Amino acid sequence: MRAAPSQEEVRRHNLGTLLRYVHLRGPTSRAELTSSMGLNRSTIGALTSDLIAAGLVTEEVPRDHGRAGRPSLVVRPRAERVYSYAFSLEVDRLVAARVGLGGVVLDRQEVARPRGQRAQQKVVAPFAEFVREVEKTVPDDALCVGCAAAVGAMVRQDDGSVKLCPTGEVDEPFTTAIAESLMATRGSTPPLAIRSGADLAALAEHARGVAAGCNNVIYLHGDAGVSGGVIAGGRPVTGHAGHAGEVGHMVVNPQGRPCGCGSQGCWETEIGEHALIRAAGRDGTGRAAVLTVVDAAARGDAMAQSALRHVGEWLGFGVANLVNIFNPEMVIFGGTLRDIYLSAAAQVRGKLAKMGLAALRDHVRLRTPSLGDDASLLGAADLAFERLLADPLDTAAG
Repeated sequence: MRAAPSQEEVRRHNLGTLLRYVHLRGPTSRAELTSSMGLNRSTIGALTSDLIAAGLVTEEVPRDHGRAGRPSLVVRPRAERVYSYAFSLEVDRLVAARVGLGGVVLDRQEVARPRGQRAQQKVVAPFAEFVREVEKTVPDDALCVGCAAAVGAMVRQDDGSVKLCPTGEVDEPFTTAIAESLMATRGSTPPLAIRSGADLAALAEHARGVAAGCNNVIYLHGDAGVSGGVIAGGRPVTGHAGHAGEVGHMVVNPQGRPCGCGSQGCWETEIGEHALIRAAGRDGTGRAAVLTVVDAAARGDAMAQSALRHVGEWLGFGVANLVNIFNPEMVIFGGTLRDIYLSAAAQVRGKLAKMGLAALRDHVRLRTPSLGDDASLLGAADLAFERLLADPLDTAAG
């Protein structure tokens, strides 16, 4: 039998739970913490005092207190002092941010990325330059607790290698490249983690976005390809080595077009940006080209409208399959799939109603991200904070 946790273990667990609560929900009164955590007021007070001493939170009297009696102090995360670095490597852009405890974006930079750019030095250089400039303004007593990157590619979790094409011929040690760049910039490397962008977007929307309160979520992201992040029972489904979620390579049309992965009729050949642009009889790539089709359809262009209906049917086809497999409470459409879904919701819902099992589809909510295009970036920041939230005192002292 496993021994009961010691008082110190319980205390550290409660410290992490309290800090996670204010990190996700923002400034919170002691009264709310007492109610939500099921602990008495004196225990909440002691935990808060420990976190204040560690420099992680502050307490203040609420500004809008208008009731009689002593107000409940508000616990506020020290966003300016405690921070992480978050990077997002996407098909068309590179985004870097310094994010304070509580999910506050303190500094942010975005640069365009030429499609197909693979040289690690060119990919990580903007991240390193961002950190170099930001570090000049960071307070001397500030604490960087970690760094994480979201990448629009397949990520092997054990070593952070990135497969830059679905067939896996190109393995880039992306973690090593970022670590070396940060070492040259800062003189030290904070704990570093890398995950799929769709996985991190799913985590962010589940933790603080449109899917807060849902324990079973599918996040779908569209750009040059289609990827997904799955949360089941409140936990991410990562699969062996972290490669789960490649829903774009679910074969939906065996007689369809060849896919870049080597298969034929993959879902992304029917719903990806190239499929929509081709069906609309247009040229171009990227979000701008997709929005051009959406705008043309809204103005009455019959070919653009037909293209959106066609892609919407296939989008609903795949969603119905995923709903039947995972039984989610919510499906979220991000990236270019957001634009397609908003323009073809009737087709998506119609196909889901026809193909989805009634017991699995009736409760499903179809939504777009409330965190917008930065969902994966904020997910990366939360991943970087995870070590602190698991053991606040050790990490803050480290």
